Amino acid sequence: MTKIVPVLLAGGGGTRLWPVSRDALPKQFLPLVGDRTTYQETLLRVSDPELFTPPIVVTGGDFRFFARRQAEDLRIDATVVIEPMRRDSAPAVAAAAALARSRDPDAVVLALAADHVILDLDAFRASCLAGLEAAQAGYIVTFGIKPSEPKTSYGYIRRGKAIGFPDVYAVEAFVEKPDAATARHYVSEGYLWNSGNFLFRADVLLSELKRFEPVMVEAVEAAVAAAERDLEFLRLDTAAFGRAPQKSIDYAVMEKTDRMVVVEGRFRWSDIGSWDAIFDIAPRDKAGNAVHGAVVTTDSRNCVIHSDSRLTAVLGVDDLVVVSTVDAVLVLPRSRAQEVRELVGQLKASGRTEATDHRRGHRPWGYYDSIDSGERFQVKRIVVRPGGVLSLQKHQHRSEHWVVVRGTAEVTIGTEIRFVHENESIYIPSGAVHRLANQGKIPLELIEVQTGSYLGEDDIIRLEDIYKRS
Repeated sequence: MTKIVPVLLAGGGGTRLWPVSRDALPKQFLPLVGDRTTYQETLLRVSDPELFTPPIVVTGGDFRFFARRQAEDLRIDATVVIEPMRRDSAPAVAAAAALARSRDPDAVVLALAADHVILDLDAFRASCLAGLEAAQAGYIVTFGIKPSEPKTSYGYIRRGKAIGFPDVYAVEAFVEKPDAATARHYVSEGYLWNSGNFLFRADVLLSELKRFEPVMVEAVEAAVAAAERDLEFLRLDTAAFGRAPQKSIDYAVMEKTDRMVVVEGRFRWSDIGSWDAIFDIAPRDKAGNAVHGAVVTTDSRNCVIHSDSRLTAVLGVDDLVVVSTVDAVLVLPRSRAQEVRELVGQLKASGRTEATDHRRGHRPWGYYDSIDSGERFQVKRIVVRPGGVLSLQKHQHRSEHWVVVRGTAEVTIGTEIRFVHENESIYIPSGAVHRLANQGKIPLELIEVQTGSYLGEDDIIRLEDIYKRS
């Protein structure tokens, strides 16, 4: 049996799930439903070696280490492809298709959004098998989901006649997100939700793109041909990829091609595009509340309450969304969850860093958490993964004091290397060339106190960096 090449699109954002999902760390790399991230759940969904090859992941440079690390945590060997810049889904899908075709001229590709939730694994695989024969025959297969209710946040598919393959039907039309009355009409007429996931032969998809978007195909194929290895990643050529028009795969191909067919996916699905979508799929308590983290509810019903760390308590409320993180709190009626994007836009316009950045800053070597700050000082908790090495660097405007609370730090200052153990400290004067590394088997944790006239992250002059950051 032909094996399917899974392609995970993992470069997007998710502002409607703010303040948990932000530009610096979007929803696909976060555990929003359950203990694993949606990206990891998607990897596991296509991990059966009898049906799928090892996956191709397309993501941005800022997220490449998340993609690699979270796949490695599952012991999945993924090819992580780096987009030099965002060009929407069509160039990303085309690049993955070109790469798959270079490995196998007859490759069949399953393009999946890495931030979707699918709850019925056997039904999902059955849908893939139902669409495989049609895809091999030259059709482009999408998966339509039978609506559970008339949602206005999803696009819809009008299904046509059977085309000669079991459970496969022609697509008569894709329709945009409707208003409430139109959504009710669509559901009554048997329309399906458009899941935005596709199955196709790589050469067919590229051929159809060449019909409708020849400039895009030329740019993407050139970017793949000139791609270079970058550590454990494959980086597409920047100049070539930059010539690709920015367009979604729906607009570029799916709404134009005459090869489009649909399989009705008999699995529970959500794009978890907003907090009310989390409410639809998350487990609920006896009062109908979907809770995550340290949450206490009293006389409250049908709420979404998400706490990243601190205790969050609600009393006497119904149909609310309450989201608590270490640096931001969001409260709104559940019926207005779609408006969070506009709220984030207002925050960005006013210059609030919380709109885009988390207090915890993730790096290839681990992460730091800004605990406290004031005039001329800042306190951070720094965690370095085993084997993690910070860049050889210096600061012009600040000095640093490090206190090790767990593990052993290998500290370079100038030409001297010292090992700093638990309950020991070391001082890094302003202007000193230094580096921090963890050569141990457990995470290294330390408290850093910065003092100086300027404490911004851009006061770092990198001299050497194993992660090839500029």
